[in-house]
Amino acid sequence: MKRFSLLFAALTLWTILFGQNAYLDKPRVDERVELVSIVFRLAGAPEYNHNIYASYVDKIRTHYHPYMDHKIIEFVQQLRATNGVAYDAAMFMAISLDENLDPLVPFTDSIPEARWGRENALEFVRLLKDFYHQTNSTEFFRANEQTYILASERYASVFEKLDADWYPAFYGQAPEEQFIVINSPGNGGNNYGPQIKLPDGQRKVYAIMGTSKTDQAGDPVYTIENNFPILVHEFNHSFINHLIDKNRDLFAESGEKIYETVGTLMQSQAYGVWHTVFKEALVRAAVIKYMKDHDFTPTDISNETLNQLSRGFYWIHDLVSELDSYDQQRNVYPSLESYMPQMANAFEQYAQNIEQYKETFDAKRPHIVSFAEFSNGAQNVDPCTQTITVRFDRELEGKGYSITYGPNGSDHFPEITGIRYAEDKRSLILEVALKPGKEYEMVLLGLAFKSTEGIPLENYTLSFTTCE
Repeated sequence: MKRFSLLFAALTLWTILFGQNAYLDKPRVDERVELVSIVFRLAGAPEYNHNIYASYVDKIRTHYHPYMDHKIIEFVQQLRATNGVAYDAAMFMAISLDENLDPLVPFTDSIPEARWGRENALEFVRLLKDFYHQTNSTEFFRANEQTYILASERYASVFEKLDADWYPAFYGQAPEEQFIVINSPGNGGNNYGPQIKLPDGQRKVYAIMGTSKTDQAGDPVYTIENNFPILVHEFNHSFINHLIDKNRDLFAESGEKIYETVGTLMQSQAYGVWHTVFKEALVRAAVIKYMKDHDFTPTDISNETLNQLSRGFYWIHDLVSELDSYDQQRNVYPSLESYMPQMANAFEQYAQNIEQYKETFDAKRPHIVSFAEFSNGAQNVDPCTQTITVRFDRELEGKGYSITYGPNGSDHFPEITGIRYAEDKRSLILEVALKPGKEYEMVLLGLAFKSTEGIPLENYTLSFTTCE
């Protein structure tokens, strides 16, 4: 098999721009990531089927459409249905392969990731190699080298802003892992943070950054506003994850208590256990600390904080204050690792107050109180209904709309022919074209539906069925 190209032209550019760093690799496109992403796209995985970078997606479709009957497509579809192999499970697989698509480490029932299982993972690798040959993927990647170089060049404005020296200075130690930033044009707007421990003990942590925006020419755009906080976030994982893993006994009791309250919301974000939530909480607080230390505007810091509150990290204000307290006592606590007993005490307080945290924030959220035409869950809605009027308990910003399909997919999303706010911005009016005898479902997202203070709606699912 042809050894995967490392896109030497792009890597040379990054070396010139940023020099060498032992723990921070220069961003690049990784063909392993692209290949696995393409397979999951062809298998119909919604999270890998964004069409944001339309010109590149068209190239994927043109090249790979004749191979839709390859066995790996059906195999992935089965794994998604039976084992939940989706989202970051695909990326764990990608980074666990070498340039010849062989496993970098021995596969087990938990490596590359527990959703795979050893036998399924090995079968996927066998099929992936065959898929690579049968589809002439060598030619596809060669033909798209300029696309990959462009993506990494455009990401420079984000990457070069990162103050990598802040991390070892703030944490009081070098990271225990190598941090690798991957640009993935084929991943749509999703970002992933898989990691791998190699046989020699080295751990590599990846920030696989998707493409969520393009310019008028259809080429990828990476803005500071949309991409930089994510990069800061992912790099923090290299310094924080092992601290929670080493001190689970200190955090277990508070972790279980907090997870009782926030678990459902966290599971919707793929954070299925308390220690993952605690890693995320510390990482997200560290992002805000980074922003404060680098003189981000109060508005930027407030927006980032609100974002974390809306995701269920209700104790984020106090956690940022705790990081400030650590930073002010560096003569006593030279590293965050040495501060872990104090941090565990702080989390015990958060656990005691978690219900109050949640109630306080929920009271500030806008809430949907009713629908003018029918109630949520109605089973006999008149298909001639032309509007759905969503009533809120307070005035909204009224700056945009964010509605998507629900768990049952786009087939159940109603046709929306028009949308507007009422004059008082306390109601949203959807003009719809409904069909008889059909189940409908849509999700109103807090992404755009916010109070005048900028506090988002908790994502709300509306479902109903029209009569025959």
